[in-house]
Amino acid sequence: MRTFPRRWSRLLGTAAAAMLLLTVPQPAAQAQESAPSPPPTVPALADWTPAHGSYAFGHATRIVARDRAALDAARTLAGDLRAAGHGTVPVVRAGARTGDIEIGVDPAAEATLGAEGYELRAGQRLSVTGATGTGAFYGTRTVLQFLAQGDRVPAGHTVDVPRYRERGVGVCACYVHISTRWLENLVRDMAYHKLNQLLLELKVKSDAHPEANTWGYYTKDEIRNLVALGEKYHVDIIPEINSPGHMDPWIADRPDLQLTDSDGNRQPARLDITKPEAFAYYRSLIDEYAQVFTSDSWHMGADEYMLGSDFAKYPQILAYARARYGADATPQDAFIDFVNRVHAYAAAKGKKLRIWNDGLTGANTVPVAAGTTVEHWLDVATKPSRLIAEGHPLMNAAYSLYLVRGGFHTNTKALYEQSWDPRSFEGEKLTSAAGVTGAKISLWPDNGRGETENEVAGAMVPALRHIAQATWGAAHPDPTYAEFTARGTAVGHAPGWRDPTRVPVADGTYTFRAGATVVDLEIGRTADGYVTLKSASDGTCLEVTGGKLTLNVPLEPGTPVTGSACDPRSTLQRWELDPAPGGYRLLNAITRMTVHVTGEGRLLQYPPDQQQPTTWTLTAS
Repeated sequence: MRTFPRRWSRLLGTAAAAMLLLTVPQPAAQAQESAPSPPPTVPALADWTPAHGSYAFGHATRIVARDRAALDAARTLAGDLRAAGHGTVPVVRAGARTGDIEIGVDPAAEATLGAEGYELRAGQRLSVTGATGTGAFYGTRTVLQFLAQGDRVPAGHTVDVPRYRERGVGVCACYVHISTRWLENLVRDMAYHKLNQLLLELKVKSDAHPEANTWGYYTKDEIRNLVALGEKYHVDIIPEINSPGHMDPWIADRPDLQLTDSDGNRQPARLDITKPEAFAYYRSLIDEYAQVFTSDSWHMGADEYMLGSDFAKYPQILAYARARYGADATPQDAFIDFVNRVHAYAAAKGKKLRIWNDGLTGANTVPVAAGTTVEHWLDVATKPSRLIAEGHPLMNAAYSLYLVRGGFHTNTKALYEQSWDPRSFEGEKLTSAAGVTGAKISLWPDNGRGETENEVAGAMVPALRHIAQATWGAAHPDPTYAEFTARGTAVGHAPGWRDPTRVPVADGTYTFRAGATVVDLEIGRTADGYVTLKSASDGTCLEVTGGKLTLNVPLEPGTPVTGSACDPRSTLQRWELDPAPGGYRLLNAITRMTVHVTGEGRLLQYPPDQQQPTTWTLTAS
């Protein structure tokens, strides 16, 4: 073989390289052109920079916590990978190697990443860095979404930072109980999509006020468990007791606290804001909720106080306002006074106050206390821009984002196609996001029997993904809504999410036995994942009937469970077969109460903490 002096070899190599540069792309440019895009995520990554190669997750993968501050995110990721079917991935503090997932917290990056952003690099290793543990956690949510679509991730880099600090879901379980399993699923899915705020209007079973414990409540242990899950997944769970209106879940049996009109009629939904004992009662509820909720926010509602009436029917309110604020005071000033007293009490407890906007009609001379966050849902005289100018943090809770149980459902497709974002309030579109904290979807129970919670969960999925996208990133990341929904299909649900539509027993006729009570029932699965229970003897279907109705739902404990003409539209004829030691409990899909069999063989519904739920053994006929 002919050889060349080293000097000529270098010259020939340089010349050849120069000729190649004229005919083919440089390797770096070639990598940029050919590197694939990352797997889709919700929210979408805004600035992915591709690189050559890919990351491969495998049996030898470890999670490396670079520092102590990253340990919580690392351990949570390990648990979620296991729940998602990726096996047991060890968490270590040793140096990272090929195939590992590396998680770190670098406070010096806060100027770039803020409190919730993260940087992710995919190559021989998958590396996540946040300026805080929260930021690192959100990076792991992207890792989970990547791996939900395969064990290989194209090489690349992103810096992913939210646009809004409040990204939420509001749920009113204020009358009709929603299962804790449903709420746990929601917390997991929220975190998976980088939502960080769950606002819950609900009733906690009270030790201080047992007279208020009408059904719909949650036990304190149930709330403690839910709050612990929220803390693990960086979802702030903010409690709400709506006041001074909509107080009937709390004061229906306290006529001494009810507002009385000029005709002498008591209003069980309205707290009498002129009475010191009424304010003391509300303070005691705040104190009791503080035993189980750890959020530094308190939501007092403050909406629809005069819904269906007006202040003129209650002259004592005007008299109260003038006594406190002078002859020019208005009845609205008494209302604002109540709000401000709650604000001061919450602040003394280290909590920031939140209210709805519709009570801020502009008819007041007393201003709302500075720092009160206003959730804007209804177009009234006081516009969003004015609330921001007055210094109130403003959250977009627009009615167009509502899912009303058995009623209005948000049109997510239309909102996406309009490039809706949190600046688009009811009645006003802002040109700047300054002062806007974020946005939330709201799930409301107006017709409690209109839909089951499984149906609500299904309808909520596209709305949840849309609000996650609109509050974290760009409002319109894909050209079409179909392409955006395909993102959601690709990432699926969060690890640990439990399918609420799974029925543990096959359709067919079974003999149900509970002590001396024996009945043959035909089980039929419903489209929303419950069952109907049809009597083999007379063809009727088991249903909760009678009792006192609340939001069209028989929520009175002790209401009979009897046979009624079968109606596939009746949600009250839908049941869960809840596995229990030795058999199954019957749980109504709407009332969320279990069936209790009396000594005489009567079937009655009760909250499970009031009467022992009956366990049924099933034998196929």
